[in-house]
Amino acid sequence: MPPPGVCLNIMRERQEGHGVGTLQNPEKFLGQDYELLQQYYLIRGRRYIDDMFPPDNRSIGEKLLSPENMAQVEWIRPTQLVPDPYMFVDKISRFDFAQGQLGDCWFLAALGALTFQKHIIEKVFPKEQSFQKNYAGIFHFRFWRFGKWVDVVIDDKLPTFKGKLIFVHPKTPNPTMSPRPQNEFWPALLEKAYAKVCGSYEDMHTGSVSEALMDFTGGVHMTVQLSSSLTGLWDLIGRAAKFNSLMGCGTPGQTLPNGLVEGHAYTVTGVRSQGKPIQLVRLFNPWGDTEWTGDWSDRSPMWETVSPEEHAMYRKNINDGEFWMSVEDFCKTFSNLDICSLSPGFLDDSSDSQWTSVRHEGRWLAGTSAGGFLTTNTFWTNPQFRAKVIAGSDQTQGPNMLVSLMQKPDKRNRRLVRKLHIGLSIFEVPPELKGSRGTFPASFFDNRPPVAYTKNMYDSREVMEFFRLEPGEYLIVPYTSSPNETASFVMTILSKMETQTE
Repeated sequence: MPPPGVCLNIMRERQEGHGVGTLQNPEKFLGQDYELLQQYYLIRGRRYIDDMFPPDNRSIGEKLLSPENMAQVEWIRPTQLVPDPYMFVDKISRFDFAQGQLGDCWFLAALGALTFQKHIIEKVFPKEQSFQKNYAGIFHFRFWRFGKWVDVVIDDKLPTFKGKLIFVHPKTPNPTMSPRPQNEFWPALLEKAYAKVCGSYEDMHTGSVSEALMDFTGGVHMTVQLSSSLTGLWDLIGRAAKFNSLMGCGTPGQTLPNGLVEGHAYTVTGVRSQGKPIQLVRLFNPWGDTEWTGDWSDRSPMWETVSPEEHAMYRKNINDGEFWMSVEDFCKTFSNLDICSLSPGFLDDSSDSQWTSVRHEGRWLAGTSAGGFLTTNTFWTNPQFRAKVIAGSDQTQGPNMLVSLMQKPDKRNRRLVRKLHIGLSIFEVPPELKGSRGTFPASFFDNRPPVAYTKNMYDSREVMEFFRLEPGEYLIVPYTSSPNETASFVMTILSKMETQTE
């Protein structure tokens, strides 16, 4: 059974395997075929070395390490680091890893969220990979990138300094915990695959949780700006958890007296109501230590107010990076909450709803189809897309349409990608123009305000907005803040009602 309220079209597109870019037939990143390469090296009894992401300084990046340290980096396979390496030991857990010398807490916070969702893990980690059977020093992972699933091949040479992994590493066993061996390498290999997609390890330095959540799932994403008085947050988090959503959050920008870290990303790992009015959120720090020290922290006296059973079940007085805090403190100390789900149903708890999806790829081209913002006289030259909302198929009062606009990178290296300020406007098509063909001229937009639009233009990879639209025909126009800016984009329209686009 698919997750509740799943967007049926999305699941069909990504699981039935029709065409390149689906889960069953992912696009081969940089044209590398895992099965052919593995077979080639197995037959010859050799270990794979990836010439597209070579085990040298180019794959780390120029400024991530000092020249002195860079000169001492050795790329070593797990089979040379430990006597008995494994891809997985027992089940995948957020406690398997700790952050290294790379500012990719955003990626690792998303990774922590991923460990809770087996049905998503199986998409990212293709089966039957190990250091024991058919081992040739080659592995592969899958990510959702700009409308398509891609299969990324890597060798297993990992950067080390004085015999230890430089970046994400198996977590050191804690004597007070069930010992977890340091021979589990799925986090380091997954991080390397993502570094390859980004261009280098340096290209993973700083980012947003939402970006990694999307690349793990291809799902529906929303960002909630938190405040101490935000209403409805608890219900939203509860619905998101019910829909098996991945959740992460960030602090506003050194370690604070309360144990939190400024400018850091965390994973939301659970929610719990300790009767009314106590509502608790469980969080995980990808560092693997450094925890909240306020109310409901591991050593907080607040735990003495709950039953012995709950005390034993939920309180862990160990420095493992995971902790509880009240939803009120959560709102006060964190700046944003990112939610990513396979279905928009978490918005209104519509577990039996069906969502349809339509995806378009387009391009703003300077001098031709890059008209800029609504106030310019060239706005009408922007790409235009039609959508019909059919009456009678949705009886709820919540959002019934989601539009995502994602700009595609113009360079392989993530840190060099130029992000434009982007947005979109939605116009209602009047009865006399319904069913008409071709591009709407400049006169169509004269004295015709949009019925819906993105509230702000951001220079982010994706702009996503939820709308409530009445039945009718609509024109959706994506744009950049200034005219004559060239870029490619992917626009996805999700609707509770039947959606027809042109």
